[in-house]
Amino acid sequence: MLDSLPLRRPAWLSPKVARTEILGGLVVALALIPEAISFSIIAGVDPSVGLFASFTMAVVISIVGGRAAMISAATGAIALVVAPLSHQYGLGYLIAAVILGGIFQAVLGALGVAKLMRFVPRSVMVGFVNALAIMIFMAQVPELIDVPWMVYPLFAAGLVIMVLFPKLTKVVPAPLVSIVALTAVTIAAGIAVPTVGDKGTLPSSLPVPGIPDVPFTVDTLTTIAPYALAFALVGLMESLMTAKLVDDITDTHSNKTRESIGQGVANIVTGFFGGMGGCAMIGQTMINVKTAGSRTRLSTFLAGVFLMILCISFGPLVSQIPMAALVAVMVLVAFGTFDWHSIAPKTLKRMPTGEILVMAVTVVVVVATDNLAIGVVVGSITAMVIFARRVAHLVDVTAVTDPDGSQVVYQVTGELFFASSNDLVYQFDYANDPDKVVIDLTDAHIWDASTVAALDAITTKYEARGKEVEIIGLNTRSAAMHDRLTGELAGSH
Repeated sequence: MLDSLPLRRPAWLSPKVARTEILGGLVVALALIPEAISFSIIAGVDPSVGLFASFTMAVVISIVGGRAAMISAATGAIALVVAPLSHQYGLGYLIAAVILGGIFQAVLGALGVAKLMRFVPRSVMVGFVNALAIMIFMAQVPELIDVPWMVYPLFAAGLVIMVLFPKLTKVVPAPLVSIVALTAVTIAAGIAVPTVGDKGTLPSSLPVPGIPDVPFTVDTLTTIAPYALAFALVGLMESLMTAKLVDDITDTHSNKTRESIGQGVANIVTGFFGGMGGCAMIGQTMINVKTAGSRTRLSTFLAGVFLMILCISFGPLVSQIPMAALVAVMVLVAFGTFDWHSIAPKTLKRMPTGEILVMAVTVVVVVATDNLAIGVVVGSITAMVIFARRVAHLVDVTAVTDPDGSQVVYQVTGELFFASSNDLVYQFDYANDPDKVVIDLTDAHIWDASTVAALDAITTKYEARGKEVEIIGLNTRSAAMHDRLTGELAGSH
């Protein structure tokens, strides 16, 4: 029976797909080297620590991750989180924090943290993407300040090649052509400009597994735990947001729970191999998915493999790549990543003010803090507050008094929760209403204890005046919450 089932052939076995994936992996590897070195410097460790992290993260996540073609490696956000620990306690503590952070990520992933992504509104996602583009661009600016004048024509030539070359052919990624061409020109002409080698020394051998050089005590655990937790949360946030972005670009769905656990596994492995940890990289992922057109796990795997091959076998040549070539690639990536449609006057005119505010808040916070996770959290909270205010105003109370004046019926319409029910108490005429008061909640829904407390307060105010209150029309869930909490919330309103 099993023999009759067709075996599913991996897409990358097709020569055309394989070529795209191989070339995509190569371009990403070239772009990873200077960034990994830069992030190592931020974290206060040797360049090899960042490069080893990028190698192990890419290779492991290509197997255990939930989003094909997404690139994970050493990142600036992670470097910023672990930098204080590294500077104060040294490399051993940093590695221990990476392993513990990976364990936290795997546990959070297994507990379903990925499901929280549904609470990230579209306006926050757009703000995240735009902030990312700004950060990618801003990270390149220092490479264009106080440099030899030849950097500028090389940078411009790189941009021109990448814009025009795809019009001739898309068989070879334009960034790869640009990097090779500019490197050849600078070497042949003997042009003295900043190169990859100026960033730091490339490793000459593969990483070796080992155990972090720290005392295995409670003190060590309490020292690294806060950093490990921050590491885990920032890494998961960036990775899940990037996965969502790639889903949108490729019109495919990824397994966010698998990705969360996979990030944890990749960081645990990275820690034992002496790497500084990492997460999904938006810039390199955009190069891989948008620029190179990669779609499978092969490109992610090869990005890590090529990274080590380039460092170990072609170190002297890679060291001579002019930074201008890589800066041109990243500037074009930043330009392509930014959602220009989101800030077009036509779009802004139609968009609700609240959505524009959420997008702007997300961008400002990310750029101001250099932390994508903080921006996403603040943006999401802003969106929730705006939503709560909007929904709170949709509650309507109308009163109809019987012709004989014996009772009044209050018809309540809308969603009743803390923001809307606080004003509910003031919608009733306690002094002048007849002795029988009916509150009809047929077209309303009770969401929280604040609403039950508000209804109790209304009932108490009427009863203090000797009037009878009857609440009718509750749907099943509202009735269950009301029955469970009514009379139990004294002093809470």
